Amino acid sequence: MPSLGTVGRVERQQLPSRKASNRPLQAIIMLVLAAAAAATVHWAGLPLDIKTASDAAKLNTVVSVTTGHVIQVCGAIAFCVFGLIFTFAIARWTRAALEPLLGVAYGTIIRYVIILIGIAVIALTALAMLNFRIQQLVLGGAITGVLISIAAQQSLANLFAGVMLQFARPFRVGDRVRIRAGALSGTIEGTVTEFSITYVHLQTDDGPVFLPNAQVLAAAVSPLPPSTEPQAAADGTGAAVGAASGCDR
Repeated sequence: MPSLGTVGRVERQQLPSRKASNRPLQAIIMLVLAAAAAATVHWAGLPLDIKTASDAAKLNTVVSVTTGHVIQVCGAIAFCVFGLIFTFAIARWTRAALEPLLGVAYGTIIRYVIILIGIAVIALTALAMLNFRIQQLVLGGAITGVLISIAAQQSLANLFAGVMLQFARPFRVGDRVRIRAGALSGTIEGTVTEFSITYVHLQTDDGPVFLPNAQVLAAAVSPLPPSTEPQAAADGTGAAVGAASGCDR
């Protein structure tokens, strides 16, 4: 009969999987609620620049000016809350689904990218609900994004090259490889010890080497047999012991 401690450990192990299975359902519910809030603003809300009943009658004859303003503001706030919960839920679920394929580092990066895109879309949509002019914000954001992309070109190249290497899988951690590329000044041989978002870590005879992912993706990679140095050393030691034993006899 299992002990209480064993049952408790089993329940704790099953708890994360239950939470992970509930994330898509939570995301769908939050998305539906956010869409309902946006629809309520569209059909029953009044823009904040509408001040008179005559102007309100041209747009909405169901509610008064004050009620329409309250619906507009509360609906925008509700849309932001439900949208953010949806964004974080879908980001966590996506990370959990992609980590077995891409690794923890890239799963975390994808989660952050989804969160940033979701926050930007929610913020722009909420501002549009409140009748703010978002064209200038979008233009400024696009220009800023272009400038950041140019400044971080090398880092982004290593990042996307790392994603391609994760999908292609030319090697795994623990494999011995030979990498040839002109950018690397020849050939490098070693054992892959780590695969990060920007570098491939190799352990060579001269010590650790960090290779940018972009250069590894453009290089020729060939596998090598496992190192036989420990076995060779053991054989040499055995031969020396045998020779010494022969001399003693």
